[in-house]
Amino acid sequence: MADWGPVFVAVVLFVLLTPGLIIQIPGKNRLAEFANMQTSGISIFIHSIIYFAVISILLLAVGVHVYAG
Repeated sequence: MADWGPVFVAVVLFVLLTPGLIIQIPGKNRLAEFANMQTSGISIFIHSIIYFAVISILLLAVGVHVYAG
């Protein structure tokens, strides 16, 4: 039996935290812009820090596990 929890969490967070897809922090004109489909270097850096923090909490502290099969 394979543990698909980390894979599932990583893919979902990657899609949700892609800069410009749902939200971009910081935006070009405001602190947060929604669905503008643009990005910048600082936005990529901020989103990667948020991604690392959330995935660390979900995988290490909470211990998300999904078993298939």
